[in-house]
Amino acid sequence: MTRLLAVRRRSPWRGLAAGVLTLALSTTTFTAPARAAATAVQACAGTPTPSFQGSAPDAGLNTLFARYGNDNRRTDDWTGADGTFSTTLPGGKVAFVFSDTFLGKVNDDGGRSPVVEEGGTTPFLNNSFVVKSGDRLSTVHGGTREQPKAVMPPRDGKHWYWAGDAITAGGKVQVTYQEYERFGPGIWDWRWLRNVVAKFRPDRLSEPVSVTAIPSSKGISWASWLERRDGMIYVYGVEDLGDTKYMHLARVRGADLTEPWEFYAGDGTWSRNEADSARIMDGVANEYSVTRMGRAYMLITQDTTEKFNTNIVAYFSCSPQGPFTGKTTVYSTPETGANGSYHNPNVFTYNAHAHPELSRPGSLVVSYNVNSFVNTDHYKDVTIYRPRFVDLKFG
Repeated sequence: MTRLLAVRRRSPWRGLAAGVLTLALSTTTFTAPARAAATAVQACAGTPTPSFQGSAPDAGLNTLFARYGNDNRRTDDWTGADGTFSTTLPGGKVAFVFSDTFLGKVNDDGGRSPVVEEGGTTPFLNNSFVVKSGDRLSTVHGGTREQPKAVMPPRDGKHWYWAGDAITAGGKVQVTYQEYERFGPGIWDWRWLRNVVAKFRPDRLSEPVSVTAIPSSKGISWASWLERRDGMIYVYGVEDLGDTKYMHLARVRGADLTEPWEFYAGDGTWSRNEADSARIMDGVANEYSVTRMGRAYMLITQDTTEKFNTNIVAYFSCSPQGPFTGKTTVYSTPETGANGSYHNPNVFTYNAHAHPELSRPGSLVVSYNVNSFVNTDHYKDVTIYRPRFVDLKFG
């Protein structure tokens, strides 16, 4: 099956063979979730960072998604996905933007049928929405209830879209997507192609009203994070070289991502030329977040400075473009590897980032994704392919 290979892409060290990854995961020792003592450093002169107090799983959100995913009253709704970005909607609702998504039924044993393309009954889409209204969740997909489709359908069977961050601005939900393509029959014969932004009506998320190409000339995925601040939208991206990933930053004046872009060129300067985009730092994941907390900007990312690292870390800065300093481990994911909570050497975690829409003063909600390098694990246990939510506490 070709499209289900999409779930393998979510490794933060994408380019290594699955066998090497599995071996390394099975021999790595992982630490327990962080309950760190207070941390206080200065992002720059006169601006102290928030004091990190500790972290714990968010029982409310984790239970909400588990209950919803296991509910079999509909068979065209969400049972698991990754990506897990979010944006506010009118009326206090929140839209979760997911990439690869399993729909369908959960069996009594906690498993699911193989996907339709493999002869089973489980629909599999490369992107979807789940809308949170109070304590209720609902799935949005394209197509029909009998034949659900992705909200961003591909041009053909060799292409697909994975979702990036989203922002509600200018009366539309604007979602960054990355288009990928297959170029051969091999298991790793697929590649990033380009970036686009799709605009959706907040009351009709099942299909975009427009799809517009955005800068893609330098191989940077401009989909890691969107931060609206000071009359601009800051667009964070990643230059993914496999073992090493670099943060990049662009900005758009106003509230429309299809307007002209400027790229951070280093040393406090900006350029209209994407080729001038500077590498700000390495060690970030493909998905991360940069949000304002107090007077500082806080970067949340899975730490990719070491292979198979389960640590979620925070960095701090006085500006959207960094430099980001004061690296602090804020959580260690407990699921990964043979010594993790699944006792499965193929399970891994990745792509942590924040959800300001769900957070309260003095705390930050962060999600991360759980996956397996063996696709059949997703059929045996539906909980493997579901996001986890964590609360970070700050003084």
